[in-house]
Amino acid sequence: MAVGRRVAMGLVGVLVFAVYAAAASFVYWVLAGVVRADVSLTATLAIVVVATVVFAYASYRFGTRRVLQELDARPLPRSRSPEAYERLDRLADRMDVGAPTLYVARMPMPNAISLGGPGDGAIVFDRALFRILSPAEFEGVLAHELAHLESRDSLVQTVAYSLSRTVVSLLAVVLLPVTLLATGLSRLLAWLRGRPFDSSGFDVHQRIGALVLVTFVALTLLVRAHSRSREFAADERAVEVTGRPRALAAALRKIERASEPKRGILSPLYVHTDESDDERWFSTHPSMDERIERLQKLTE
Repeated sequence: MAVGRRVAMGLVGVLVFAVYAAAASFVYWVLAGVVRADVSLTATLAIVVVATVVFAYASYRFGTRRVLQELDARPLPRSRSPEAYERLDRLADRMDVGAPTLYVARMPMPNAISLGGPGDGAIVFDRALFRILSPAEFEGVLAHELAHLESRDSLVQTVAYSLSRTVVSLLAVVLLPVTLLATGLSRLLAWLRGRPFDSSGFDVHQRIGALVLVTFVALTLLVRAHSRSREFAADERAVEVTGRPRALAAALRKIERASEPKRGILSPLYVHTDESDDERWFSTHPSMDERIERLQKLTE
């Protein structure tokens, strides 16, 4: 490589590094200003947590409307299904939850989902469930969804997701100056070697990115594991108020047999029976086999 070209590439590398260094300095200056501000760390964390929870609650409220709109769910009049409402009223009296609004929709697969909380809840049933489930099985599924409303599982999950994203975002922001500086140094070395688009071998910024990613994955796994545990808890609560574990187990088996895996914005709300072992770690629902096995043990 000609000396002039190498010098030119070196100058470009220095310029690129200067841009990254300037950006890192600016971010550090902003963060240092926040630290030097006359606000205690405790107060700052409290503000962040409160803001996150408020945002999560807003997402939870608007999310319910969005899901109902996405499903094109329609309220189920009491006159059209008096038996369903009789079971709803009876179960609601036994549980710490007001009677929610029942909706019907045509879902990608037979399913029932609960939205909201004890006082403003909604339960959406796929139309097929009224056809494939017996009255006792329908009651078991209804009790399961009421258990979710009773425990405010939807709100808890929304707040947990928001808090995990906030933690990852804060970690990324705190590490941003080092990431920018390391990226700039990596680009400088690459230009000096005459291969600006190849790896320079200085991968500190990649390690930082990996750290943020691992943190995100770890928190996601924790939230998803909690979600799966709440499914088991809702099954147990449903059995407690109905006294019919076999009916709920039979309902789950029928739903499984009638289901075909679908993808899309509402995919996390459904149970997929074709998931690999790795995918199950990220699933919001345990497998049907696990749930049915636990219900069968309750009959022993």
